[in-house]
Amino acid sequence: MDNSEEFGQYLSPTWFIDCDNPDVISYAKEAVEGCSTDEERAVKLFLAVRDGVRYDPYSITNVPIDYKASDVLRRRVAYCIPKAVLLTALSRAAGIPARLGFADVRNHLASEKLLTQLGSGLFIFHGFTEFWLHGTWVKATPAFNIEMCERFGVHPLEFDGYHDTLFHEFSVDGQRHMEYVGARGSFADLPLDEIISSFDKMYGKGYYVRPEEREKDELFDVPEVSA
Repeated sequence: MDNSEEFGQYLSPTWFIDCDNPDVISYAKEAVEGCSTDEERAVKLFLAVRDGVRYDPYSITNVPIDYKASDVLRRRVAYCIPKAVLLTALSRAAGIPARLGFADVRNHLASEKLLTQLGSGLFIFHGFTEFWLHGTWVKATPAFNIEMCERFGVHPLEFDGYHDTLFHEFSVDGQRHMEYVGARGSFADLPLDEIISSFDKMYGKGYYVRPEEREKDELFDVPEVSA
């Protein structure tokens, strides 16, 4: 990437990707402690978001603050887009240029409850992070935390800093898992207006359900621990 002005946008804070937030900076610094290369740092940041923020597809919202990296870090529960925003912010805080990537995917193993709420097995604007490493963009999907993968019967995604890490096509038992349908592009900042508009057209406004108003979904909800 030769244009320094263009390159700078992938290191700069935005309202959503607030890599200058003290909590984001502190979390990034802690995650990459002891690393000596950007590839190592990217791997540690990926794991910090993959397993440090629980995946919840029912947390889809049209409220901007819910997509702000520092707020995602505070809540520690999110779906793929906010988790990608947080990873992008952490990467920039650690000095690694990063941007957001989006694609439409078909989830063949979504729960019946989730499919009923969305009315479709097509998940549009699936979010991931693209790191600028060793002179190229490398994609990483931090969505599914390891505990959820175990409940769902899918392998947790691993990232080595050199190869794209997207979704496995198959589950542990060989069932079709995730199928990429089409790319939505790469962005220096979160295109939230476009995303929400597309969600409204695809799913209708009924997919925004407050946590206290929906049924429990054993695949995504954390079991309550008895005292």
